Amino acid sequence: MMDFFMWFTDLGNSKTLAAVIFFAVFIGIIIYTFTGKARKKRFDEYRYIPFMDDEEFLFDQKEQKDKTQDQSNGHK
Repeated sequence: MMDFFMWFTDLGNSKTLAAVIFFAVFIGIIIYTFTGKARKKRFDEYRYIPFMDDEEFLFDQKEQKDKTQDQSNGHK
C-alpha cells in the first residue's frame, strides 16, 4: 500500500492518472447524453431555444400548457 502511495505522489504519475480518470468521466457523460430516446426527444425540442425570442418562447410555452390542460379536461 505504501508503494502505491509513493507512486501516486510522484507528479508525473498523478497527472497521468488524473487525465485517465477525467477522460473516462468525459466519455461516460457523452455516452449518457447521446443514448436514451427520452433524452434525445427532449434535446431535439430544446435545440432551437437560443434562436427564439423571449416573448415568442413564453407564448409558445403558455400555448402548449393550455393545449395539455384542454386535452386532460377532454379525457375526463
